[in-house]
Parts: sequence; C-alpha cells; structure tokens
Amino acid sequence: MENLKEKIALQLLQIKAIKLQPANPFTWASGWVAPIYCDNRQTLSYPNIRNFIKIEFARRILERWSSVDVIAGVATGAIAQGAMVADLLGKPFVYVRSSPKGHGLENLIEGDLKPGQKVVVIEDLISTGGSSLKAVEALRNNGAEVLGMFAIFSYGFKIAEENFSQANVECETLSDYQTLIRIAAEGGYVSSDDLNALAKWRDDPANWKK
Repeated sequence: MENLKEKIALQLLQIKAIKLQPANPFTWASGWVAPIYCDNRQTLSYPNIRNFIKIEFARRILERWSSVDVIAGVATGAIAQGAMVADLLGKPFVYVRSSPKGHGLENLIEGDLKPGQKVVVIEDLISTGGSSLKAVEALRNNGAEVLGMFAIFSYGFKIAEENFSQANVECETLSDYQTLIRIAAEGGYVSSDDLNALAKWRDDPANWKK
C-alpha cells in the first residue's frame, strides 16, 4: 500500500470492521440510514492489526504532541486501544464515560487525572464528533489541557470539522471515508452502482435513501 490511510482502510475491510451494504443499509443509533457500518472494536480480535494501530497511534502522538502526560480513551470503543497506546508510551491512562456512573463515586472520568496535565484523547470513530467532544469537555472541566485527538477512522462529515473547529480541538485519523471507498473499489469490495450510492450518502447522510 502507498500510505498509512490506505493500509488501515484495507485492514478494516478485510476483517469486516467496516461493512458496505448500499442495497441493505444499516440504521444508526442517530436514526440515520447508512450504507456503511463501522465497528473498530473488531480490530482488537486481530493481534497484528491492533498492534499496528497501537504503534501508529503512539508514533504519531510522539511526533505531534511529545509533551503529553496522559492518554485518555473515550468509552467504550476506545478504552482498550487507548490503554494499549498508554502502555506503549509509558503514560498514565484514563477513560471518559458517556455519562457519570450511576452509583458509588459517580465518576465521569475513570482514573487519576490531575489538573494541568496534558492529555491526548484516543477515539475509535469520528462521525459528527458529538460524543468525542463531550469527552474533551469533561477532561477540560476536570482541569486537563487537551492537546488533541487521534481516531482510527472518520467519515469526514463537514459538521464534524465544524464542531471540532468550534471546540478548538485538533483531530487526526489513521484513515478516512474517501480513502476507504477508493480502496474498496480497487479491491472489488463494491460495484460501480454501490460506489454511486456511497458517494451520494456521503454528500447528504441525514437524508439519504437507498
């Protein structure tokens, strides 16, 4: 493969972490109907792939934000990957819940996070960015300095770019939708009709119909 984005995209297709089904679309939790479904937790079942992702996360964090003090994972999809990255870097790890725990200490952030610490957030998937930025807000409210976020994959929605920009959060991904569709076409994972449907969905995902 020519670059990292292409290699990650191919790996996600090969293990069916990403499924492309324009003729039999999925309904997301948001209510959107989509010809694609991404579950990057599947990568955890493949040691070579999960280790490759871990190493690339760690390498790019050191290149971009070498002053990082703590790695934070977003629950639940990025807890395992975030912990592996933290272990490789020799850094403390915390994770951020989608909502406070309903008993005990009612924590929103699990782990020892001290005010002023510099944090890089690990996420498995970026769609609109809403849940990811809720995690950033929780970390900031706890006194952390969020350096940025790394995710495995992004759909590349314009609303996500706008949301991250408004929140003043830098976000990078190991692969993205445009790369995925190109690799899927080259590898015979989708037909020409499927490609047309996938392109139309990407242009207006909230109103797409099969």
